[in-house]
Amino acid sequence: MQTAKFKNRFRGYYPVVIDVETAGFDAQKNALLEIAATMTEMDEEGQLFCGETIQFNIEPFEGSVLEPAALEFNGIDPQHPLRAAVSEQEALKEVFKLIRKRQKHYDCQRAIMVAHNSAFDMAFVNAAIARTGIKRSPLHPFVSFDTTSLAGLTLGQTVLVKACLAAGIEFDQKEAHSALYDTQKTAELFCYMVNKWKALGGWQEPQEAAPE
Repeated sequence: MQTAKFKNRFRGYYPVVIDVETAGFDAQKNALLEIAATMTEMDEEGQLFCGETIQFNIEPFEGSVLEPAALEFNGIDPQHPLRAAVSEQEALKEVFKLIRKRQKHYDCQRAIMVAHNSAFDMAFVNAAIARTGIKRSPLHPFVSFDTTSLAGLTLGQTVLVKACLAAGIEFDQKEAHSALYDTQKTAELFCYMVNKWKALGGWQEPQEAAPE
């Protein structure tokens, strides 16, 4: 029953929350430096909650441009010896492996990215997929759930920290702008909004047909 609840909730899609940190705004030329993904889960009552999070520091791809202003903003030193960075391909393969595992668990046909300002994160993930030649991504290539829009609708806020505080979610701005922290907070926010909408009667579970 739990699997059916999840599968029916998002029309067969499995939502996974993703955040990236980058060396600029251009997905084609600026490096992808961090990626994190938080899995979503559902309990027997149909309440969404945060599951496992996976995170990687990523080596800048060859020929990429590192914008000083972007590095100053997110505080990332791509050359730091303790970063333990991996290639884009290794990071994406491991992230996708976990996504497929949870997607299969809930019998969903495809995963869908959830992100704050999702067009930005999707552009960088899709660019990395193209660069690495990964043939099978579990993520829908152009459909996403944007928590910026959802928070604007439900909470009257579009900035992540302000939306979280409006939802009663603690947010430490000193930890912000790391893919790991921002992903986890975005996931908490997404689950809160989905569950709140359900509690208000905005979405009702399909009723099973009575046996004849």
